[in-house]
Amino acid sequence: MKGDRPVLGIVLMLGFCVLAPLGDSIAKLLAGTIPLLQLLLVRFAIQGLILLPYAAVMRTPMRMSPRVLRLTLVRTVLHIIGIGAMFTSLRFLELADAIAIAFVMPFIMLLLGHFVLGEEVGARRFQACIVGFIGTLLVIQPSFAEVGWPALLPLTVAVVFALFMLVTRQVAKEVDPIALQAVSGLVATPLLLLFLAVPGDYTPLSLVWPSGAEAALLLAIGVLGTLAHLLMTWSLRFAPSATVAPMQYLEIPMATLIGWLIFRDLPDGLAAIGITLTVAAGLYIILRERRLSRVAV
Repeated sequence: MKGDRPVLGIVLMLGFCVLAPLGDSIAKLLAGTIPLLQLLLVRFAIQGLILLPYAAVMRTPMRMSPRVLRLTLVRTVLHIIGIGAMFTSLRFLELADAIAIAFVMPFIMLLLGHFVLGEEVGARRFQACIVGFIGTLLVIQPSFAEVGWPALLPLTVAVVFALFMLVTRQVAKEVDPIALQAVSGLVATPLLLLFLAVPGDYTPLSLVWPSGAEAALLLAIGVLGTLAHLLMTWSLRFAPSATVAPMQYLEIPMATLIGWLIFRDLPDGLAAIGITLTVAAGLYIILRERRLSRVAV
């Protein structure tokens, strides 16, 4: 397409692949001392504080129809649940394992697109889904044997974010992506504050006074999460999704490297095989989609 800058788009997506697992690794570092509610509250509040002024400076149109507002609320709730499940899983799982399991999301999206939206899915893509699920199970199996049910949390992340993406599809053409993220941060913050009113002493739903180092890391979670999504959004401005989508799978080896550097964690043999199968199946589906779109054109 005229105006495309594919190299810049790829570089921006690579930036996302570094910042996203880096933010998750900081959440893992803080999981033992900072309650989940506080992690989420800071994450979304900073998103709003960064993007609302940015949208104002850039004169981004913020007006939304009632339908888009309703879907944005649903999307925001799904976003909170997805990130909350991921942050919780990181208390128990290695960084690379959690992210690799969550990467079953493209297969779930493909199946939801077929069974919910009636999109056509060929036999080869169904077969790739099966291979991807097998790879995911190979990653889950050793983790489940070690930590039990928390090993299934990244599957929850995958299902929730697949629904998140389906809702995003419904509003993407009607609202600027920066405005969408800014409003999500604005809406998520009061929603999360409501949990402070839940009766009882639930540690995950409390707030604590962080140390100086913890406060800096909390700030970093919000900034990295916001910048990561901005880089993904900008990458799609400069390059078609067929070009940058395969690059997302680099998030898994990036997470493996970051996990080793910070926590000295590496996937075991079975998990490594599962990660390889998941990545291969996901890349096959992406390349198949690109080939079919070219034929359609």
